[in-house]
Amino acid sequence: MARKHENLEYKVLQIIKESGSKGILQSQLWKKINATSREGSRISLKLEKAGLVERIRELHDGKWTYKLIAKKRLLTIDSIMDIPCVFCVDQNKCGVGSQFSPTTCKKLSEWLEKISYNHQGET
Repeated sequence: MARKHENLEYKVLQIIKESGSKGILQSQLWKKINATSREGSRISLKLEKAGLVERIRELHDGKWTYKLIAKKRLLTIDSIMDIPCVFCVDQNKCGVGSQFSPTTCKKLSEWLEKISYNHQGET
């Protein structure tokens, strides 16, 4: 029986991760996995206690519920597609302590600032 719960918790976590930065309402999630609200609440509380998800109280259609958001999200190729290092002409000369270094690269710093700003806009 414990194994079944572990598989369900993993499945729930994957669905939450796939929902991205917008998250998913608990009620929608329970419908997806065909679980009762009691079962679902236990799973979400366990995932929150483990530090894997964040539960945010939200009013939806006149009822209080929770939105579940994964603390670690799925990576996609889009998240690093425009990193400047990929097409940098000085890539083969780049390294810590070299003339060209990731610690002093203006293009890399600007890119990191951009993705940091975009990530803050998601939450």
